[in-house]
Amino acid sequence: MTGTRNNLTFLLFGIGFGFLLSRAGATSPALISDLLLFDDLHLLWVITSAVAVGALLSWLAWRLKWCARNTRQPISIRHKPFKRGLVVGAVLFGIGWAVTGVCPGTALAMLGEGKWFAAWVGAGIVLGAGLGSAINRRLTGSADGS
Repeated sequence: MTGTRNNLTFLLFGIGFGFLLSRAGATSPALISDLLLFDDLHLLWVITSAVAVGALLSWLAWRLKWCARNTRQPISIRHKPFKRGLVVGAVLFGIGWAVTGVCPGTALAMLGEGKWFAAWVGAGIVLGAGLGSAINRRLTGSADGS
């Protein structure tokens, strides 16, 4: 029963987060374009607020030694080493964003609003992730990219 309750909790948080993205205008290709062209910085403040809340919660988790429920170990943020494949992934990410005019992080919220063209964005995300992974494997010669 706990797994079902957790899934329902995550679903409700996801719906709430998607609603907030929609209300903030983050699902509007026109607003995203205006942000990237520095014509309207409304979304920049939304992003800045999200980063500030995330930073505060991360600091609180570290300072108050919050524990993960499943392991009972203190939450920690481990730094990952830089990998050459990240450059390839970043370029693919940027190309996809430029071609579609859609922030990939808001594609599911767009689908929730009934903007069906976002399904193509979702397909591009899956395709790009697969392509990036294949290129990364070739660059590094390993399955995990390390």
